Amino acid sequence: MGVTIDAWVVPGASRSEFVGLHGDKVKLRVTAPPEGDRANEEAMRLLESLLGPPVSLIGGMTSRHKVFQVANGDVETVRRKLGLLS
Repeated sequence: MGVTIDAWVVPGASRSEFVGLHGDKVKLRVTAPPEGDRANEEAMRLLESLLGPPVSLIGGMTSRHKVFQVANGDVETVRRKLGLLS
């Protein structure tokens, strides 16, 4: 099973981290610049460190709004690992 994550990615941050929510999207800050796909790769690595691999980018390659696919997980597990359960 898998789950998709809508994310708002901010490149060029002072540190890479999951920030919380940006509207209805997961907000990520990454230190990498957007050039050369580096911010996308770092965002995938960050999500993999939080949720487990594999994570792939399936939309928004050149936008701050990105869509990631987490192959191993379900919505409840992802929300729990990100601390988003109320």
